[in-house]
Amino acid sequence: MRTVLVTGPGGAGRTTVAAATALAAARDGARTLLISADPIPGFPDATAPTPVTAGLRSVRIDSGAHFRGELLALQEQLSSVLELLGGNPLDGEELTELPGSGELALLHALRRAAHGDWSAEAYDLLVVDLPPLRDALRLLALPEQLRRYLRRLLPQERQAARALRPMLAQLAGVPMPAQWLYEAAARHDAELAQVQALIEDRTTT
Repeated sequence: MRTVLVTGPGGAGRTTVAAATALAAARDGARTLLISADPIPGFPDATAPTPVTAGLRSVRIDSGAHFRGELLALQEQLSSVLELLGGNPLDGEELTELPGSGELALLHALRRAAHGDWSAEAYDLLVVDLPPLRDALRLLALPEQLRRYLRRLLPQERQAARALRPMLAQLAGVPMPAQWLYEAAARHDAELAQVQALIEDRTTT
């Protein structure tokens, strides 16, 4: 699958160029998926790949829904610890996305398009409507940066947790979340590696 990343100065018509590129590719017979963070006039405003024309599907990233889903899932995994500490669970309705959540949602969408459930459609071309140039450059560097942080932190935490986990669990009276934390970190590292491979692939322009 070939990937085309569309960016440029703010107000330069990036979304228009991305949509035109996707439409032209579909007309030439390429099975194409267009990913955008914003609604595109004349395209379905859907958060799952939806047919536009023959050979073309589009999807709009819902960064708010992605943020809420990730945070609520983390809260569920930490429920025993939060209860021990007297924490009050958050409701999805009261959550508002934080700065940077849009970038993480876009990376998640790229992974789904290349290796996740969206890839089942077997696309020939992936067209991505990126943010303005400066933000896009930071976004494209994010997978490598996050993986570096995980690799640096994980070995130390794993070694300490293995020795302290039984004692901490006995003192607290609840299971420590160490194991799932390491498993989650490994899963996120693998997902970030997939996105990084997509960005660095020779067929990505």
